[in-house]
Amino acid sequence: MRSRQSQRNGFPIEQTPRGAWSRPTQLHHFNKTQQDVLLPDVEAGVVALIGATTANPFFALVSALVSRSQVFEFQALTPQDVLSLLQRSLSDAERGFGRRTVEIEAEALEFLAEVCDGDARRALSALEIGVLSLSETDPVFTLAVAQESIQKKAIQYGDDEHYDAASALIKSMRGSDPDAAIYWMARMLEAGEDPRFIARRVVIAASEDVGNADPQALLVATAAADAVDRIGLPECRIPLAQAVTYIATAPKSNAAYTAIDAAAADVRQQRVIPVPMHLRDAHYKGAKQLGHGEGYEYSHNSEGGWVDQDYLGVDRTYYEPTDRGYEAEIKRRMDDLRDRRRRDD
Repeated sequence: MRSRQSQRNGFPIEQTPRGAWSRPTQLHHFNKTQQDVLLPDVEAGVVALIGATTANPFFALVSALVSRSQVFEFQALTPQDVLSLLQRSLSDAERGFGRRTVEIEAEALEFLAEVCDGDARRALSALEIGVLSLSETDPVFTLAVAQESIQKKAIQYGDDEHYDAASALIKSMRGSDPDAAIYWMARMLEAGEDPRFIARRVVIAASEDVGNADPQALLVATAAADAVDRIGLPECRIPLAQAVTYIATAPKSNAAYTAIDAAAADVRQQRVIPVPMHLRDAHYKGAKQLGHGEGYEYSHNSEGGWVDQDYLGVDRTYYEPTDRGYEAEIKRRMDDLRDRRRRDD
């Protein structure tokens, strides 16, 4: 039984013998509106939608369509897989180079199998360029020929790779591995990532993961971000590398980060704490009549620049410094002030 072509919702589709509609397609080419148009027929079983996409379907497709689909992820070919394919191409007389007299160095094929990053098409294209460029008097496919054939490596870098590499960079800095952090940064830059995006992530990591354990980290990170805007690529990779390695090797603390999140959660979820009267602004006319500022003690008038005074109105502890890096000195000083407060009480 022959199938017949038709039109549905503006797309050419094919009616199968069973009466269902199917059309293999690159799904990421459909915009959100087109996907919404397909959804009712997919849900009702009228359309058997079978599609391929080089984009992450969780990013490229509407969530309703993804929830009604079975997603299969194809993995990149291994170097051994690509190597086998290249060897078959060299021996195939019909679709390959089996009719040509070519001497192949093993390391040349291994190089192509490794550098193509699992993309068989890229490896085969480089092999074809290299073989066709050989002279009849010296038909030797060497490592140098392979390197010349592939030229600049095209690094796969879509939405998945963008977010995955950024995540790996951040986690490597947090995990104090400067070698891994530098690699992920290099991969991002070589793939064409905006260095300003990297700079922003580095600045965030300087506060989120290093914090007061080494306050200098934020200065290094912001200086690197400023350098990115001033000098651009390729030179800006140098201050970025300095900042990434500094943060990766610095002592770590997320105490400031957790403190602001805990305080923000209290503001959102609990009753807002009123500003104590002695801390309220007393500079405008009539403020003193309201009692604003009454009883406030100026810290610098006290010995050591500190006075035992309530600044919140309730008993809360948000910032708990660690004993790592410079934050250990902060912790010692805060513990000392708390001891003094308890003795005064």
